[in-house]
Amino acid sequence: MDLTVDQYMEGLLSKEAYDHPSDSVKLEKLELTLPDWYDEKLFKKGQRFFWKHCFGLSFVMMPGLVAVFAVPTILEVLADSGKSSSKYTAFKRYVATFLHFQSWLTHDLKPGSESWRSLYAVRSQHLRNGRAARLKKKGTISQRDLALTQFGVIGLGILKPDRFGVRQEDPQDWEGWNHFWGVVGYMIGLEDKYNMCRRTMDETRQVCRMILDQVYTPCLENVPEYFEHMSRVMLDGMWAVNGATEAGSLMYVTKNLADVPGYILTESERIALQTKLRKLAGTHEDRGVDVSTLVQKCRVDGLPDLPPRFLYLKDFDSLESVPEYKKLSYASKYKLAVLSLLMAFYSTNFGRFVLNLYYKINMYMAEHFPYVAFFLYGIKKSYVDIFKDPEHDNTRNIPNSEYKNQSPEPWYKVIVSFW
Repeated sequence: MDLTVDQYMEGLLSKEAYDHPSDSVKLEKLELTLPDWYDEKLFKKGQRFFWKHCFGLSFVMMPGLVAVFAVPTILEVLADSGKSSSKYTAFKRYVATFLHFQSWLTHDLKPGSESWRSLYAVRSQHLRNGRAARLKKKGTISQRDLALTQFGVIGLGILKPDRFGVRQEDPQDWEGWNHFWGVVGYMIGLEDKYNMCRRTMDETRQVCRMILDQVYTPCLENVPEYFEHMSRVMLDGMWAVNGATEAGSLMYVTKNLADVPGYILTESERIALQTKLRKLAGTHEDRGVDVSTLVQKCRVDGLPDLPPRFLYLKDFDSLESVPEYKKLSYASKYKLAVLSLLMAFYSTNFGRFVLNLYYKINMYMAEHFPYVAFFLYGIKKSYVDIFKDPEHDNTRNIPNSEYKNQSPEPWYKVIVSFW
């Protein structure tokens, strides 16, 4: 853990980090141990920090999971597993994911506790699924991809806490959050030299910024095949426990948070981008700027070789004229507006109380009475057991191109989505 930030990044994005599986022991010999740097007081500080901002910090994980699908090596394993390629299997898998997170954030981390058993179950699943992927020659679950997934869970919140209504109230709040996820990373198999959560929050922030710039921004600009499908079924599946979830708006928000050029939400973002385009293209409205010149070269392999995307000065005179925003459905634009209002409300003390309570009730219902899922999948099939492997089905993964040519939603679906 004495590596500099640059040394850490070189190691994380090396071939060795991808070739190194999350676990190399046999399942029957798998044992969990706490790291020797574990600090119980700091760990619990991280848990309390979450519950003070549970609505905002849990929302971080939604665009974070969408972003994870843009990493080719991670997507390859998930898409081939057949365990999250339909709305139903995605519902079971990702509700289980959030319930695992909740167990870690609620219980003491001691042998025999629910959080300990949950971490063992997750690590066992990674071991089995990684081995199955290698046998089928469909990738692996590597040390590198575990760390990149770690970013998906917490990275956007660390870099842009104001976007999620999160603010530090105690000098140790962020340090506790950093320590909590560093310990969780260790427990699920991350070696210290690959653990994204470094010894101090300042280092972790630097690492998060470099991971965003060198991996996630270029990956989300040039997404791999099946990104659209895996993202949409995950978000559509989660709708059964959170009616505010809507695929188009959350995928747009993900790219906006990841600084993908052309995905803007605010007037300040519009002005900043137009200023940058004016410097590069001059006053010629028909001279486009290649997006690849605005982002760093991707440090991971496997992205498709797509034609360049150009940005034109004239397209950014207002939000309504932005090409990517214009492509959104009315329902997606409505959800973006609601999300902006919710986060403004959440930044107040009263709003934080109300929406934190909403989150707690929602998670309780997801675990004990997922009534919307009852109507979609039946009562028995709607309950999620986090200690069982996700279910498998043979749903076909739909290529990205098929989503680009979809017809507009009928008016009655748009109206329903408003609620």
